[in-house]
Amino acid sequence: MTAGDLIVKSNIRKVVKELDKEGKVPNVADEVGMALERKVEKILSDAIERAKANQRKTLQARDL
Repeated sequence: MTAGDLIVKSNIRKVVKELDKEGKVPNVADEVGMALERKVEKILSDAIERAKANQRKTLQARDL
């Protein structure tokens, strides 16, 4: 798995539909998947550094 495979793009529309109860945002641009991917990678990168700083080999929810 590469970093670009983290977000399953086919699920983004499903989640948007579930979260948008009024159905006012029926479309999702392709760029949303890429932007979401970058944000998640940044969150994980920061979390890894936090785990390292705490001398742990296990990434934990509190690192997020």
